[in-house]
Amino acid sequence: MTAKPFWEQVGISFVQHYYHQFDSDRSLLGALYLDSSCLSWEGEQCRGKVAIVEKLLKLPFRKIAHSITAQDHQPTPDGCILSVVVGQLKADDDQIIGFHQTFILKSIDESWFRRKCCVDDTQRLAFLVPLQGNRSMWTSIA
Repeated sequence: MTAKPFWEQVGISFVQHYYHQFDSDRSLLGALYLDSSCLSWEGEQCRGKVAIVEKLLKLPFRKIAHSITAQDHQPTPDGCILSVVVGQLKADDDQIIGFHQTFILKSIDESWFRRKCCVDDTQRLAFLVPLQGNRSMWTSIA
């Protein structure tokens, strides 16, 4: 079996850590962002790790559990890693809903495995909505 490329190893490691931390204690996610990082959550943007953590802590649920169904990682020309995640989440007693999230990861101190951070993060929820003729499709809420 061939080893995965380093960018996949880094991306998979980051995703596992991020969602474990998000589900257990969102207040600690600031360690994964820089002061210059940006977050777009359902179209609402904020910049800087303090503002990002404040936004994440103000989300209207007490408990959450993510289930990752797919993730893709690839290197960017400027030496970062683009990570795209698709999955489902359950917040409090609400229904399970889909989500997709995109991260741009950057190496700190020239070592991907010692310290990495998220410089950009975009998240959207996906809801199943009815269409005409008893069909349905997934859509993001804008």
